[in-house]
Amino acid sequence: PDPRASTQGTEDGLNVQPHPTRGSARGVAKREVRRSNMMSLTNVQAGVVRPDPRASTGTRLAFRGTRRTTHVLRGTKQRLSEPMRFARNWMQPRGLAVAEATVNATAAASSKNDGKGSYDYDLIIIGCGVGGHGAALHAVENGLKTVVIEGHTVGGTCVNRGCIPSKALLAASGKIREMRDEMHLKSMGIQVGAVSYDRAAIADHANDLVTKIRGNLKNSLVALGVDILEGTGKIVGPHTVSYGKVGRVDVGGTLTARNIIIASGSVPFVPPGIEIDGKTVITSDHALKLDWIPDWVAIIGSGYIGLEFSDVYTALGSSVTFIEAMPNIMPGFDREVARMAERVLINPRNIDYHTNVLATKVKPGVPGVKPVEIELTDFKTKEVIDNLEVDACLVATGRAPYTDGLNLKSIGVETDRRGFIPVDEKMRVLDAAGKPVPNVFCIGDANGKLMLAHAASAQGISVVENICDRSHVLNHLSVPAACFTHPEVAFVGMTEEQAREKAKEQGFEDKIVVAKTSFKANSKALAEKESDGICKVVYRKDTGEILGVWIMGLHSADMIHEASNAIATGQTVQTLKYNVHAHPTLSEVLDETFKQTHVDVPTVHKQPVYST
Repeated sequence: PDPRASTQGTEDGLNVQPHPTRGSARGVAKREVRRSNMMSLTNVQAGVVRPDPRASTGTRLAFRGTRRTTHVLRGTKQRLSEPMRFARNWMQPRGLAVAEATVNATAAASSKNDGKGSYDYDLIIIGCGVGGHGAALHAVENGLKTVVIEGHTVGGTCVNRGCIPSKALLAASGKIREMRDEMHLKSMGIQVGAVSYDRAAIADHANDLVTKIRGNLKNSLVALGVDILEGTGKIVGPHTVSYGKVGRVDVGGTLTARNIIIASGSVPFVPPGIEIDGKTVITSDHALKLDWIPDWVAIIGSGYIGLEFSDVYTALGSSVTFIEAMPNIMPGFDREVARMAERVLINPRNIDYHTNVLATKVKPGVPGVKPVEIELTDFKTKEVIDNLEVDACLVATGRAPYTDGLNLKSIGVETDRRGFIPVDEKMRVLDAAGKPVPNVFCIGDANGKLMLAHAASAQGISVVENICDRSHVLNHLSVPAACFTHPEVAFVGMTEEQAREKAKEQGFEDKIVVAKTSFKANSKALAEKESDGICKVVYRKDTGEILGVWIMGLHSADMIHEASNAIATGQTVQTLKYNVHAHPTLSEVLDETFKQTHVDVPTVHKQPVYST
């Protein structure tokens, strides 16, 4: 301990308090590293700094990944994380465990059970997808002793059966589409011969990527000392979670924690009347395996999942038929953007569609022998109007929360009719009376607020902030989304239709304005000869508030973040128009759109003061 800092004895050992005039505990730790008479940094073995034998045994320094943490000895036995097991034999006296004295730990994050005993952990996270992973990393950064319970594989839906493998398939199929577009290549002076592909190799590319990303996620948790337990978790009472595996008596147990985060994710939603066989009638989980390339694929649903798979299948040579229950294809899109997407992504390709119809019955077939039979029913009249026979059918009707088996009744919680767990703006789980259940939170697909992997991660970080008594509410209108077709579609906030509806309800209908720019005016897009696209900004002309931004065009998924971060930080259109963008870049599409905006009472732009 720093000789200038006071120490206060507790039942558990020592709590190191930084000197009030000498900065935080982090600063104390850094100063101690610099003191050569306290610790030598020349002996680094097995990820842990071997302590100098001349140093006091009161403190130890361990490296966990890129994070440096000071450790103090405690008298109570605690389970050691992997990096610290290497250090146990170096520590004297033997038998003492190690606990972190991290700089951001707060009283709210203490593992003490209000004087009634100790919890096993500060935080238990049920589920380790992108949301659970993000929450765990932020929890460790804030000094919370954390464990994750994962019933399947680390990474959840996104890494194993969603975002990651689908992007691998889109990348490979996109290259094939580009190389087969002879007119596009000839316009730039490029000539290519016949282009072929290896289906199995493309599938292996997706599988290899999944394995790599999953390993990276797991290693990042292990490196920071997060415990990972395999099994299905369920709540058995306040602060208590049990876990286990069916048919395995050697796996399982019961844990306690001050706080619990439910991050159980979702599964593909399959409407009634549809028989899934995993071969000819499939969900996105099966399609990502790319077991075969059907000649004709029917896709039920024209949202993000359906559109991305239509991009893959048509690039690989399949014909696609969309079956959409709503009056318009791509019903969740801004209507103007949807019309352009139809012109660019649907019409030029081997794609047709049926709208205002339901697939009420789907019977599997046999590849190359028997077709899949699909019964189409009018959405309004509920009368059967047609039958389709195709080689395969992909059910892309969205996802349903995976909340069965959590035993939510043990804490007085009921899911809604769709299975989502009710939460408030701070992701606190609500009981049947609508009141927050103490110390229980739910993030990601299971709460239904915004079923996106990065939204789940943001919610997890927000929860940890609230656990640490730093009030935080995530603005979900600032969370971007993207459809990774070729070209891409990305957005943040509301559609123009939603913004006008909100304005009508709240009395500012005459204040809604839309600014638009075409990719055809962008030098970089013209150089790429990929100038199909549009950018539109929906805003209030009286305040400059950004209500929504939609971009369709080359690399729009990478450009949308300027707009999403602007909404998150409360910037207005009149401040964004002063930003400078490199030329020539695609980002100038967004720049030009913001420069076209006008407000009723322009604010004076305050130029920041720079140091010289």
